[in-house]
Order: sequence, then C-alpha cells, then structure tokens
Amino acid sequence: MSRPTPLSGFPEMLPAQRIVEQYVLDSIRRTFELNGFASIETRAVEPLEQLLRKGEIDKEVYVLRRLQAAEGEADAGLGLHFDLTVPFARYVLENSGHLEFPFRRYQIQKVWRGERPQEGRYREFTQADVDIVDRDTLPFHYDIELALVIGEALSALPIPPVRIQVNNRKLAEGFYRGVGAADPAAVLRVVDKLDKIGPDAVGQALVADAGLSPAAAQACLRLAGITSSDASFADQVLGLGVSDPLLDEGLDELVRVVDGVAAIRPGLVVADLRIARGLDYYTGTVYETLMSGHEDLGSISSGGRYDSLASDGRATYPGVGISIGVSRILGRLLGRGTLTASRSVPTCVLVAVADEESRGRANAVAAALRGRGIATEVAPSAAKFGKQIRHADRRGIPFVWFAGDPAAGEPDSVKDIRSGEQVAASAENWLPADADLWPTVNSLSTEDSTEEEQGS
Repeated sequence: MSRPTPLSGFPEMLPAQRIVEQYVLDSIRRTFELNGFASIETRAVEPLEQLLRKGEIDKEVYVLRRLQAAEGEADAGLGLHFDLTVPFARYVLENSGHLEFPFRRYQIQKVWRGERPQEGRYREFTQADVDIVDRDTLPFHYDIELALVIGEALSALPIPPVRIQVNNRKLAEGFYRGVGAADPAAVLRVVDKLDKIGPDAVGQALVADAGLSPAAAQACLRLAGITSSDASFADQVLGLGVSDPLLDEGLDELVRVVDGVAAIRPGLVVADLRIARGLDYYTGTVYETLMSGHEDLGSISSGGRYDSLASDGRATYPGVGISIGVSRILGRLLGRGTLTASRSVPTCVLVAVADEESRGRANAVAAALRGRGIATEVAPSAAKFGKQIRHADRRGIPFVWFAGDPAAGEPDSVKDIRSGEQVAASAENWLPADADLWPTVNSLSTEDSTEEEQGS
C-alpha cells in the first residue's frame, strides 16, 4: 500500500495535540455544567428540508448517499448537519414533552461543511454549543447570561484574552427598513461579508444585489462603522437620522446587553454594529468573538437569539445560544506551537521489567498504582534498563519504577528520570507531585508562559 494522502479539511491530531484538545473540551464542559447546562447529543444527519430552510448554506451541506443505491434511492433526503443549532431545534420539538423549560443545554460534537479548507475553516470540525430555550416566550435576561457564560468558558482556557462583539438584528433590520430596504435580510447577508470583501465591494453589492440607493448603501456602511465599549453607541445611531420602531426596540436591547455584561465582566463585550451573522434564523442579539492577537482568524465563538427557529404549530420555542469553534481555536494555537502538552501520553509511571519471568510482579505493581489513580503502564520488553528509561523519556513519562527483591529485603524504588533522583517506594502509598500526575497544557500565547493542570 502506498503512503496515504491526507484529506484536506479533515484534520487529525497527534497524541500530544489530542491531550490539549481534551483539556480544552473538559474545561468548556466544566464551565457549562457549573452554569447548570445539561448535555445532549443529536444524530449526525438531518432531513435536507430542515437543513436548507434557513440561510445561505445549501452549497456547503454534505448529502448522505448509499454507494450501491438502487434507482430512485440515490438521494435519501438526508444531509450531515452543518451546525448544532438546527438539529437542536428539531430535538426540542421531538422531545418537548420530556423537557423542563426553560431548557438549558450544551452540546459538543462534530459538524460538517463543504467549505474551501484553510486555516480556521475545515470540512469536519468540533463545536461546543450552549443554548437556553423556553416555551412561547424567552426572558431577555438570558441574552446577557449567555454572553457571560461564554466569557467565563473562554477565560478559563489557556488562550489569549477574548472580546465579544455584539449587535442586534432588530436594530440592523429596523435601520435598513428605515432607509428604504425592501429586503432587509438581503442587506444583512451583504453586510455580513464586510470582513471578506471590504466596504467598497459591500457598498456596490448593496446597490446591485440588495436594491438600495447609493445614499442608503452609504448610510448602512456608516451604521456598520459604529463601535463602542459602552452604551454611547446609541447616540451615534440616533445621530444618523433614521427612524423605525424595530430599530428602537433593537437599540434598547443592545444597550441592555452591553450594560448588563459590563456590570459583571467589564471589558468583555463591545457593541459592533457591523456584526450581522448570515444565517436567517437569528432575530435579536447576535455575538461574534475575537481572540486577542489573532483577530485575522475571525470569530472563534458566535451565535445569537432565535425567536422562531422551532415551532410545532401549537407552541413556539424561542432560544438564545452561542457556539465555540473548538477546532478553529486549536487549529491556530496548535499550529503555531503556542499550546503544547507536557507529554504525549497520560502515563505517569513506567514499571520496568527485569526479565519476562518477573512481568507478573510488574503487572501487580502497575495494578496497585492504577488503583490509586496513578496512570501506569508496564515496559513493552525486558530490555536493558537504560533502553527502558529511554523509552519512557521519549514519551515524556516522568517516572520509572523498579521492583526490588522481597526475599533479600530490597524495597521497590522509583526514579525521576528528569532529575535522576531515585528513592525507595511502595506501590501502596507512593504519590507523585500533583503537577506530574497528569499531563499539563502549556500556553506560550503570552509573554509569561502558564501551565494548566490536565484533569483525568
């Protein structure tokens, strides 16, 4: 078999990188659960009619197809989910009779999009979503809470500081209506491309594709240029001289989010009125998050409020949620070597084997250490001790255990192969330092390196 060629857009991690990923996922999971969110997992496929009904995503959906499908069976009408919000909406409808509302859910899963692969954009990647959904009405204070939860989750990670940019779709759509837009959603989709194509191209597209007059297009660009870390943005919006009831409602909501978050975590959010979010299901607050020093990567955590994504005809289930792009964050920081693991395996101790006849004794020692929560493995062969030590060193295992001779009164001993110190030890009571028990995740994203302990 020839050497396989990697598939672009479907990243795979080496063991040490996987340790970093597991640390990040465990930390996010811990934060979500500390805030009272329950875990769910949804199926990988959804009906295409559900996947395609909201937003411009049809070109990116992977269709499920059986290779040997008979005539008429080629298209099963199913596709791999491109995010976790659409499957969640379906999940709520199917299970509403078994859920207690407001329902607080988190979900960490793979998703698939047929995008052009590049740094931060993959065809298969991991997202971590957190949502709050209620029946019929959802109190506005959850829009503030979700920003605080994501801020807490991201600040707990060994990554650079983040800033959450917030806007409100009502504000934007009301403004677009106020300048005469016949299709505010089309304007939103064009404005959402500001980072990709720049203001000049957006201005031209607003006229050519969204049907705005040149003056209205320029007003929309001026709105998109407003940003503020406090509620002063409201005066700037009003100064543009556009009026609409929906604009007023969105402006009030955005002020409440900025002030509400700032009261708990100053500096976390900034009002940025160019944020649009291209998916049609957002109806109010929208969020995008930038990582300090890596702004060129784009948003690492996005989401918003959706008041009508899920409805069964009898009840509507409004919600608000944010997704963390785990693969996007890790792709950048692992690729640049700013996040590393202290070792490539969880193993803390390698039990040396003097000869194959004594392997049973080595296995007993390993079992005793594992029973006390110390990750342990037994040497693969009874090679010379120097070779066994080098095997441990190559994998980052800090300790090598040597069995003594009970008949001669010789105790077991354990060697720290980094310092060379070797001491007598018993498998029933020996403990490594806390920092050595599990791999640590080392961050070089700031001038002062930090270490975060890896949980089991």
